[in-house]
Amino acid sequence: MPLPHIEELIEFGEIMVGNKYPIGGVAIASDEHNTLAMLVRRDGETLAQLLTRLDQAIAKALDEDIYTDEINPSS
Repeated sequence: MPLPHIEELIEFGEIMVGNKYPIGGVAIASDEHNTLAMLVRRDGETLAQLLTRLDQAIAKALDEDIYTDEINPSS
């Protein structure tokens, strides 16, 4: 499963995949300055699907300065 943006990010940042109470399954990507993406695992979503979405969200952040936040409600 190719995840080129995750591979690039972990050279200078990190990803975290796990369970955050009370949200549930999450995937978070950050570099040394910003949180690039915060995703909530969807019902029935496999780990591979979640990581693919995270890879796509990282690309949006790095290429288009669009940061995905599914954890914090919009104001």
